[in-house]
Amino acid sequence: MSPDELVYLGFIAASIPVGFLFRYLSPPVKQGAAVLLGLTITIVTCRIHTLHSLITVLGTWAIIKLNWRNAPAITLGWTFLYLFVFRLATWFGLPQPTPFSNAIQLILTLKMVSLANEVKSFYLEKKKEVSTFSKSPVVGVIPHEPSLYDIISYSYCYLGIMTGPFYRFQTYVDWLQQPSPLSLPGKEPCLLRLRMVPVYGALFLSVNYVFPLAYVRTDEFLEHNFFFRFFYMIAVFFVFRMRFYSAWCGAEAGCISAGLGCYPAGAEAKPGGGPTVQYSPDPDAAEQYDFKTIQNIDCYNTDFCVKVRHGMRYWNMTVQWWLHHYIYPNAPFKAYALRAGWTMLISAYWHGLHAGYYLSFLTIPLCIAAESAMEGAVRSRLGPRGQNIFDWVHWFLKMRAYDYMCMGFVLLKASDTVHYWTSIYFSMHVVAVGCIVLGRLLKAGGGRRERKGASEGEKSGAAEEEKKKTEEQGVVREKSE
Repeated sequence: MSPDELVYLGFIAASIPVGFLFRYLSPPVKQGAAVLLGLTITIVTCRIHTLHSLITVLGTWAIIKLNWRNAPAITLGWTFLYLFVFRLATWFGLPQPTPFSNAIQLILTLKMVSLANEVKSFYLEKKKEVSTFSKSPVVGVIPHEPSLYDIISYSYCYLGIMTGPFYRFQTYVDWLQQPSPLSLPGKEPCLLRLRMVPVYGALFLSVNYVFPLAYVRTDEFLEHNFFFRFFYMIAVFFVFRMRFYSAWCGAEAGCISAGLGCYPAGAEAKPGGGPTVQYSPDPDAAEQYDFKTIQNIDCYNTDFCVKVRHGMRYWNMTVQWWLHHYIYPNAPFKAYALRAGWTMLISAYWHGLHAGYYLSFLTIPLCIAAESAMEGAVRSRLGPRGQNIFDWVHWFLKMRAYDYMCMGFVLLKASDTVHYWTSIYFSMHVVAVGCIVLGRLLKAGGGRRERKGASEGEKSGAAEEEKKKTEEQGVVREKSE
């Protein structure tokens, strides 16, 4: 493990016992202690680069104060523009930011855009109450406009500050105002989330040792046969998944120990967004709680869901919620594949400026188009057994597609990514394009057969009608005779 990874590991491990201590604090003390701890972590790991995050926060606060109505769009532009400046800091004569400051900046960008949207919703709902002279409960609307202290406290809360998960300002407020945090579940769900982390960690270390990523960049790698080169991306993506499974499950455990994102099961909370329905608990029944609001990874469904589009739902789930609510609806396209492509482009930019991100993320819409074409042309015409076989083949290709795209995500450089994809003959691009072409040909052929069948049916119907008419005429002549 690298020194940076050891720091992340130490931060995650320490956040779990610290979280249980926060349950004993009153709301004002909890808020102050959380921001103090978060600022300490930021200053220690980022040093002078802490100013980047502070500028982002103060800029967002000013935008909300000056123009709350247009704050969501302006804040999105402001934070994403500052990401560009942040990543090209050396071009502007500034020192290179640390990896920790990059992680904090990423999470902070999501928080600021979400905050601007929440403030706008608050004011719109407030205006509606004034015009209708009534107050209707709306799920997810913040109770008041946040002060500068509130915004700084939310921005630098130690929970998820470097590793995620992303959570809304409303979720943060609900955490501060929990009436009896000690009565909420903590130990059992925390241990449940951590139970597989040692396995993920051991698999990460062992497989990464046998299949190091750096080997892909060597000339010796090309001397191996196609099957070895193709299998290598499977091993690399496995290492990639185990690394993030370990980190995100640990980060979720830190949130669980503090009680962040704990809501009644009846509130139907969504990862990142929080409760989706108004919920009044039954006073005579034992309440059930969950931590879905801060769930960032569904390890099982990530590995075993069938479709490429579904795989994205279970990976980095809180960020997917953010993209789905703040980016996807505002895409300048109507077609699903193009809207998905736009969303993936924004996601790639959020991750960084490395070409490998764009090559990987922009391959996703191609894969989605391929699976849609085959589902419409093949799966829809199969029986239950045939569909089951189709789904297994679909799952296998989905996993290979993610293996393939992962290489761009980890190799980062366009030259390294294209070099590897060339070594396996751009196989997954070829498969995706082949599926699209085959799906369209089969669909066109099926359409022609349907039209031909309809035409033959029309001819047969006309002949029967003519025969019937002739018979009726014969009967009439017989009667007249």
